Amino acid sequence: MKKRALITGITGQDGSYLAELLLAKDYDVIGMVRRTSTVNYERIAHIQDRITFAPGDLLDEASLIEVLREHRPDEVYNLAAQSFVQTSFSQPVLTGETTALGVTRLLDAIRIVDPDVRFYQASSSEMFGKVVEVPQRETTPLYPRSPYGVAKVYGHWITINYRESYGLHASSGMLFNHESPRRGLEFVTRKISHGVAQIKLGRESELRLGNLEAQRDWGFAGDYVEAMWAMLQRDEPDDYVVATGETHSVREFCEIAFSHVGLDYDDHVVVDERFMRPAEVDLLVGDPGKARTVLGWEPQVSFRQLVEMMVDADLALLRGDLNDLSHP
Repeated sequence: MKKRALITGITGQDGSYLAELLLAKDYDVIGMVRRTSTVNYERIAHIQDRITFAPGDLLDEASLIEVLREHRPDEVYNLAAQSFVQTSFSQPVLTGETTALGVTRLLDAIRIVDPDVRFYQASSSEMFGKVVEVPQRETTPLYPRSPYGVAKVYGHWITINYRESYGLHASSGMLFNHESPRRGLEFVTRKISHGVAQIKLGRESELRLGNLEAQRDWGFAGDYVEAMWAMLQRDEPDDYVVATGETHSVREFCEIAFSHVGLDYDDHVVVDERFMRPAEVDLLVGDPGKARTVLGWEPQVSFRQLVEMMVDADLALLRGDLNDLSHP
């Protein structure tokens, strides 16, 4: 019998790559979507007809119970969240409701309907925040620096709690920054790649950014969903850092992105105080040793390849060569 997976957040970057991966592995894929007037299917338009959509909301546990009862998934991947750090400062309560308590509602629904379901929680490197050791690994103490990071810590620990209290097969992927051409425009990496494409095509002359010295461990989202799947295939649930183990600054991202189209970032990038965070996370770099050893997972796309892929995709998008986000 075909395996069946439920993905929350299926219309997001990670959800779209995970849906592709699971369809390639011959899963039945159910995507949970909120009943809103403007569901954006852009990232999954090319596979939309192969996905079953189910209405549900992380704010409403009854809807989650209904989805689980109707579709009976073997695996549940919780990728839905208010996922933008900057927004979490202006909408801290909503962030807590979805990104923290939403995890509890989903775990509780699984406990009630079918405790044999295997569960994946999208944890985040933002949980490490003001880092107390470099690199960060599964045992590194957590020190979140944003309402988003705090909410993710809650989601992470409630997953461990349900695993230990109820014997659920519940695993967390502590994913470091992962990007792609499908990244939202509000995220700095996509803001850069899209800005570079606009400047190259003569539509803009400058790109306004915040802290150029912030350092992150950036990988390709398409690689990272492989690790999510691998976690749920293990006999025992556990938590894993998923990262490249390399760190790069926002400035370096700019350098590569602009030079890829023959431009100098110094001529176009303007530092703007408005884009500085109230509390900055300066250095995130993960130690993926456990994922490498236990899951056999390795990132395939290099940092430079990632940056150039994103710039090329935005150039194609702006030129009208592409009309959706189903490219890499």
